[in-house]
Amino acid sequence: MENKDNRNMEEEMDTASEAKAGEDAACEDSREAEMNPDKETEAADSGGGSGEGCKACGFEEDNSENSAECDASQDDDSAGEKEGFFKKKKKDKKEEAFKAKIDELEDRVKRQMAEFENFRKRTDKEKSAMFETGAKSVIEKILPVVDNFERGLATVPEEEKGSAFVEGMNKVYKQLMTELDNMGVAPIEAVGQEFDPNFHNAVMHVEDEEYDENIVVEEFQKGYTYHDTVVRHSMVKVAN
Repeated sequence: MENKDNRNMEEEMDTASEAKAGEDAACEDSREAEMNPDKETEAADSGGGSGEGCKACGFEEDNSENSAECDASQDDDSAGEKEGFFKKKKKDKKEEAFKAKIDELEDRVKRQMAEFENFRKRTDKEKSAMFETGAKSVIEKILPVVDNFERGLATVPEEEKGSAFVEGMNKVYKQLMTELDNMGVAPIEAVGQEFDPNFHNAVMHVEDEEYDENIVVEEFQKGYTYHDTVVRHSMVKVAN
């Protein structure tokens, strides 16, 4: 009986000691949790956060794929822009080269046209000068014939001026002078005009009170001009 009671007492004491040990462990865990609250959070994250981590990983994988696609698209756009830029630059260079060539050809044509125009003007001037020189030479040879006509008609007696011969000579003389006038040949006025060395050649000087000084008083040989160019100067007498 006593042994039985002793065993019961021992069992009760063991149960009490176990309960006390459990209480002490709980208190210690509670105290440790209060002192280190992060451990509980880490445990929760390590346990229950695995699903969320998987979800996040899936999200990150989708984002990385989208980012890769965007980067590839941007690379394609950039390559297209570069290709278009270089094509445009090449086209601009070609257009500039064509424009420079066109400008060069236009400048060359303008120069040739200007040279041709100058050549034409110079040729026309030379032809005109040659024609005038030739005409002047012919006129110089005709003028002595005119002088002889005038001298011959001046020596005809008054009673013979009505003869057929004299009238025929007079008609030929007038016709010759008309043709010379049509060509631009004109006689130089001398008598009564002021002496001009550009038109007159003074071969004599005379003291004459009837005329002012440096006035032509007599003409020995008639002078002529051709288109305002002197073909022959008048030979005159000038009053002092």
